[in-house]
Amino acid sequence: MSRPAPPREARPAREAGPAQEVAPRLGRALVAGLALVWALPFWWMLVAAFRHPDAGPAASLLPPLAPTLANFAEAWASADFPLYFLNTVLLCGGILAVQLVTASLAGYAFARLDFPGRSLVFGLFLVQLMLVPAVLLVPNLKTVAALGLYDTLPGVMAPYWATAFGTFLMRQAFREVPRDLEDAALIDGAGVWRLIRHVYLPLTKPALVAFSIVSVTSHWNEFLWPLIVINSPGRRPLTLGLASFTLSAEGTQGWGVIAAGTFLVSLPLLTAFLVFQRRFVNSFLASGIK
Repeated sequence: MSRPAPPREARPAREAGPAQEVAPRLGRALVAGLALVWALPFWWMLVAAFRHPDAGPAASLLPPLAPTLANFAEAWASADFPLYFLNTVLLCGGILAVQLVTASLAGYAFARLDFPGRSLVFGLFLVQLMLVPAVLLVPNLKTVAALGLYDTLPGVMAPYWATAFGTFLMRQAFREVPRDLEDAALIDGAGVWRLIRHVYLPLTKPALVAFSIVSVTSHWNEFLWPLIVINSPGRRPLTLGLASFTLSAEGTQGWGVIAAGTFLVSLPLLTAFLVFQRRFVNSFLASGIK
């Protein structure tokens, strides 16, 4: 009768070497340094915005001893910021509403439908991601003018209604949905529209949220294309309104007023990021971007 093998002795855990201890510290120091560089302009903007106009040089990074809202009042009275905010909200909302429809439908077609040349068409569709946006300015301007949309908000929206990035993101998200759910819905009598609405879209909500964040942020800060299309002051978005306001304030060296106006423009995005920071990060982590 064979004897049972003696138990193996537990090996001692390998001690972490000096390199393994230093690497995380260097990484954290690098991230902290990058965060400091990123936050420094925002800190200067806050200091200059709340500094009294007669309280010394505006370039100082020290917080003011007696903060004031005079710069914000002057900036708000010097430009039509409520109208600029309204135009920007309409612009970003109109673009995003159409993009969610077109990106979802195109993403479903490239992910689940079989048709001749699907891979070729998808590759040509992604060529848009490789083009510099300035290359498309003249063709887009000619198209917008031919459609009679020049100097209108729909004219600014139209070139963004088809999005290559959104289509790619939704295609990747739809491909992660199990086929069994689609087959079950088809057996129950669901059509294509109900299948997309009640099966695919609820399961790919993180991808939709992630794309919405990217879309609103990029078009909130868009400057060059609205500058070309919009001529009327009443149709300016925040970026154009801030540019004209800054040019008028620079003549008087009103850096505090300029900083206050810039803070007003960036405040909605900063507030949304601070409030929904965890939701933003989780959306990108769960959206299939790995």
